[in-house]
Amino acid sequence: MKAGKQLLLLLAVFTVVARCQQKPNVSMSPYLKQIFTGDLFYLTCNASGNTVKWYKDGVEQQMWADGTVRIAVTSPKDSGIYQCQINGPKSDPVHIKVQDYVPTASLSINTGQPVMKTGDSVVLKIENEDGLQGWNCWVNRGEKTNKVKLKLKNDTVSLNFQTTNLTVPETIYWCTDNTGCRTNQITLRTSDKQVSLEMYPQSAVVGQSLTLRCLAWGTDQISHTVFYKGDSVVKKGGSSTYEISPVSDDTEGTYKCHATFTHVARTSGPPYSVLSDHQDVLIQKRPVTAVLSEDMVCSCQSCPGNWSERYYKKHDQSWVRLSSKPSGAGTFSCRAVGARMRTSLSASIHVPHPNPSGILIIILIVGLVALIVAAVAYIWHKRRNATGPIYDDVALRLREEGDAKYETLQQASGREAEYDTLHPEAAATETKKSEYEQLRKDKMQEGVYHTLGMEGTAAGGAAGGEGGYEALNKEAMKEGAYHTLGMEGAAAAGGAAGGEGGYEALKKEEMKEGVYHTLGMEGAV
Repeated sequence: MKAGKQLLLLLAVFTVVARCQQKPNVSMSPYLKQIFTGDLFYLTCNASGNTVKWYKDGVEQQMWADGTVRIAVTSPKDSGIYQCQINGPKSDPVHIKVQDYVPTASLSINTGQPVMKTGDSVVLKIENEDGLQGWNCWVNRGEKTNKVKLKLKNDTVSLNFQTTNLTVPETIYWCTDNTGCRTNQITLRTSDKQVSLEMYPQSAVVGQSLTLRCLAWGTDQISHTVFYKGDSVVKKGGSSTYEISPVSDDTEGTYKCHATFTHVARTSGPPYSVLSDHQDVLIQKRPVTAVLSEDMVCSCQSCPGNWSERYYKKHDQSWVRLSSKPSGAGTFSCRAVGARMRTSLSASIHVPHPNPSGILIIILIVGLVALIVAAVAYIWHKRRNATGPIYDDVALRLREEGDAKYETLQQASGREAEYDTLHPEAAATETKKSEYEQLRKDKMQEGVYHTLGMEGTAAGGAAGGEGGYEALNKEAMKEGAYHTLGMEGAAAAGGAAGGEGGYEALKKEEMKEGVYHTLGMEGAV
């Protein structure tokens, strides 16, 4: 009997020793087949015992003294071999490799905030440029992970779905397909206070901007806000936002805000004054980013050679994928895409619309040139087909040379014409007395009268100067006699009476006072 008790005691001792020497096991939650920059996961050492030691690449990590390690924002530096140890041997190694890229699909908050009141929910949006067939989403609350089945259509590339009520301090969502592709994570937190501190975007990336917002539930009438980093005031005033640009390593820390606010329905009493829960602002390194040149060429030096390029155009606050290289005006970006990962979007390039004033100037110049060409063509055509007077009216000017007194012709543009001239158009077609104009006696200089030679005067024997008219000296004329030009062909017809020159003398008595010479018309004979 005594020997049996000793055997049982020895068996219990061996059991305790075996348990102490049991190899621990490292588990990941949530479990991720691929880990990208910015992911959140926990490592847990599953073994009995009070003292836990953690090793990374064989080196003990003194800062991890607990049984669970939280890696909030992963980066390539977190890649390595992880092991834990509890009172004995180390666990089997766990290899973790953090990709310096982003997933092929995206998950974002469509309605709601990163920090919600306990019991509320948000609407998430999943997007994949290559379609969502075969995709499902997952939700992790602590150590437990559940599947979220999506209702998809054949041509679906984006889908909104609502989460269940948020009842735990931290909930993580992400999505995967049956080929191993996945989205980024969305981490939702809860708070029972009326004021919360929100971060936009959720991850703070070095070199980019980060906006912290102090939000009071149910109202936007915040009169005063104080932002804290740790216990130090970093900003206060009437604005409910705090802009950090650019983000650096010094930005990392714990933040909170204090808001003074009221509600629209509140008509009396002092305003509310509430301090939010703190939020950890963790800094992540920027993933590999493509480069878009001014001539719209997308490049990535560190990307594998079999990756392709995709181009995007900004529409409102989102990016729309283009089927080809960008052209025309707009804001453009690009990224390189592989089988299960891709780069971040490149820095955007804005191509402005053509300058309207420059186009207007060009149109005006072209219009002016066309108007000038039309005007020149019109003038040329008019001159070529002109039917107006062949000669311009001229005025006479008295000139004395020797014994002969005569007047020379001068251009009518100099001064008012002294004598009227016949219009050749009328002379060729009309035969009435209205075909000529009377010469006023008071316009004539005393003692000098002129007669124009008509066509055919040579045939009639008229002897005038080369100018086609004769000067009649007052002394050479018989008193009381005046002369008229003979008609064309008068000499030939024998009708000229009065000597050579083809004109006939008129008795002064036979003329009415104030009337002098009349020109003979063609065809008078």
